[in-house]
Amino acid sequence: MNTTHKDAMNPTISIDDVKAVVVETLGVEDRADAIDASTPLLGSLPELDSMAVLELVYALESRFDIAVDGEDITAEVFETVATLATFVASKLG
Repeated sequence: MNTTHKDAMNPTISIDDVKAVVVETLGVEDRADAIDASTPLLGSLPELDSMAVLELVYALESRFDIAVDGEDITAEVFETVATLATFVASKLG
């Protein structure tokens, strides 16, 4: 189920797709089961510092074939897994 490309026929993404990128990028596999749509990101995950935000943006761009502008990187986007997934979905279409 771990695909490395965006399905051109179905550009929708799930929260689990975004969660997988977050978990892998931040190296928090040991806590993956505790992360869900409402999990706070910025300020709650110590692994998500300024450098990790950039790594996460790059990983999301690569995984979902999207482009993220600097002004898109806001606290609101990175508030929870759900807000990040909503943001990624908005970039797909």
